[in-house]
Order: sequence, then structure tokens, then C-alpha cells
Amino acid sequence: MSDLYEKAKPLAGKVMSFARDNLLVNMRFLDVALSALEPEAERESASFACNGAKIFYDPVFLLKKYKEEPAFALRMYLHILFHMIFYHSFQFDKLDGEIWSLSADIATEAAILELEIPGASLLRDEAAKRKLRVMREDIGVLTAERIYRYFKNFGISAGERGELLRLFFMDSHRLWKPAEEITITKEQWKKLSERVRADLKSFSAKKSKSESMEQSLLEAVKDRYNYKELLQKFMVMNEDMQINDEEFDYIYYTYGLSRYGNMPLVEPLEYRDNKKVREFVIAIDTSASCRGELVKSFLRRTYGMLCAKDSFFSKMNVHIIQCDHEVQKDTKITCRDELEYFLSAEKITGFGSTDFRPVFTYVDELLRKGEFENLKGLLYFTDGYGVYPKAMPPYDVMFVFPDNGDTGPEVPPWAVKVLLDDEGLD
Repeated sequence: MSDLYEKAKPLAGKVMSFARDNLLVNMRFLDVALSALEPEAERESASFACNGAKIFYDPVFLLKKYKEEPAFALRMYLHILFHMIFYHSFQFDKLDGEIWSLSADIATEAAILELEIPGASLLRDEAAKRKLRVMREDIGVLTAERIYRYFKNFGISAGERGELLRLFFMDSHRLWKPAEEITITKEQWKKLSERVRADLKSFSAKKSKSESMEQSLLEAVKDRYNYKELLQKFMVMNEDMQINDEEFDYIYYTYGLSRYGNMPLVEPLEYRDNKKVREFVIAIDTSASCRGELVKSFLRRTYGMLCAKDSFFSKMNVHIIQCDHEVQKDTKITCRDELEYFLSAEKITGFGSTDFRPVFTYVDELLRKGEFENLKGLLYFTDGYGVYPKAMPPYDVMFVFPDNGDTGPEVPPWAVKVLLDDEGLD
């Protein structure tokens, strides 16, 4: 077997080089991304895989597939490259791996088939195109994120999964799991994705366009945040009356008691600084375009994140402000019971046009009245289409938008923008 590997290796290397050169000729906008991946032969793996820096291929297996279909090498090369520029590998550990892998393969092949690249056709393509037409009727633009949400919401049978694998599987995703050392980081791949997206716009107008590719690139270059981690920005240091076990040595303490009676050598530290939510504002856009279950879902899940691991003080000062073109209602929350009551019984009021400025003016007035001792920040849940204040407030601001498949509205440079879909909120 080793002799066969050594014989196949030089020829397989030429096949990979030819595939790479072919892509550079036909898709010049991929030049920078192509240069980031280096092919490397791998003994007896019978597969193709990528770790973000190298494409590992089995020379014997590659030549076998190349003999069956000469376009296979080019197609495989492009398939793996698209996975990387679409950011597919860097979300693998955050989602259901099996469903995400399948969704990523379908989205990648959808983008390739729409581009109609010369010399890249496979025998299965006609059947794959028919399947994709059916999927578009249910899902719309076929990005991995949309396909994944569809499968998670509606499920997928074993038979359907088998058919989709037969039509869209190309490479192993065994190296997608986070590695201790990554030659090319996800931030670097994001920059490459942004470059490809920019170059794609200026690519020859005579070439075929791929809506799936454009949307997948849009998903790749989006700023992604862990919502729970971002909420840490709204936590403040405050003294919490607990013994700090990390700074207290019980050996000296008990020795003093035993040696000198009621005289411990070291007094326990009664106080410990904990980061817990104490004072902040949640503003809710109650305009006609942002209401109903969307608002309730945001509040429920935000509440769930804040309540996790005892995030609240026994006393807190949280204002939930409802506003459309003017402030409709301000509900002050001082304990967990009040927050739970608000979520279960409060009705959302408003539904006019959207203007963000009244909330900031109102909060400024609360600050002048001494309502807050140390206001850390303001969360503003909105669809984003409204009038922003020009001046930067003296506290952190996070605008949270529902993810509608685009980059979302622009926000002032002093604010943090977060796009949240169902998966992000979960």
C-alpha cells in the first residue's frame, strides 16, 4: 500500500495544482483566499479535509475519484475553499455538528452550482439542482444558517439525510473542531471573506451570479457576538456580603482560636467584590415594526441570561422603558419577583413611529434626578429604523436587532450593534 501511495503522490500533486490554476483563471476574485490554503498529501485517509490552513488529501483516493470524474479535484478544492470563506468551520462547535455539517455542504454546493463554473460539473449536479429548487421554495436563499434553522425547526428523516449526503457531500469535517494551534485564525479568514465579497462585486458582469454565495459571504462577514458575554458589559463591581474563601486561610484562623481562646490570628474577609447586574436600562422599541412575540422572546431570554448564576443583587434598579416616537411607559424593577411579574402580566404599549432620542433624553433626566448611583448601560431592542441621538451618552449602549438576513442598520460609532437570530438568542 505504501508503494502505491508513493507512486500516486506526484501525479496527485499535479492534479491539485491544475485544479488550483483552473480556479485562478476562472475566478480571479478568489486569488487571495486560494493562496491561504496549502494542499498536503495524507496517507490512507480516503478523504479530503481542511484545518483552515491546509487541504489534506489522500493521493490514491484523489486519483481514483479523478479517473471517475475529471472535474472532481477542482470541485473538491472549491467546495473546501467556500467552506472557509463562508466561515462554516468556525461555528461547528457551537451548533449541532451533524446538522450544521450537512447544512454547510448544501449551502456550499448551492453557491457553486449557481456560478456555473467551466469544468466543474459533476454527474450528480442535475439531481442536486432539482433538489435545491425544492428547498428554495421552503427556505429562500440557501445559506448554511437558514438551512440549519429550517432543519432544526422541522427535523429531517434518515432517508432525507441520506439523499442529501449523496447529492452534496464532498469533504470530511473532522478537522473543524477547535484546535489548540490554528495557523490561520477565524479573524484572518473573516478578512479574507471580506476581500472575496468586495472582489465579487467588481467581477465581470458577464459571469454568472450566485445569490447563495453573496448571502453566505454576508453571513461570514457579519459581526458575531455571544449575547451572554456582551451582557457582562452591563455588570458593575459592587460589595456583596460573603466570606471570600479564596483570600481566607482557615489554618491560621483556627490555630489562633485553639492557641489564644477567642482570638483568631486572621479575621475572615466578610466582603467580596462580585460582578452582578445592579443598575441598567432596557429600552423596548414598541413601534409597529417591532412588537409581539419578538419583544417577548427578547425579554424572556435576556431575563434568563441575567438570572443565571445569581446575576442579580438582592436590591437592584432596572428600568424597562417602552418607547415608539415618545416614551410610553417606564417600569422600575427592584427585585426578581417584580421582573417576573412584568414578563407575565405587562402589556406592551405604543406602536407608533420610531425615534430613539426620547429614551436617551428621559434617561438623562433620571440621572439628573439621582435615580441611578452607577448606571452602567442601556440595552435597546429595536428593528433599528429610527432617529439616533447625535451625542454620546455617559454610559454604554447596545442596540440589539433581530437578524433579518442582512447586516442590519448602521448605528452611531459609540454604540455596540448586535444581530440576534433564534440561535443567537438561545
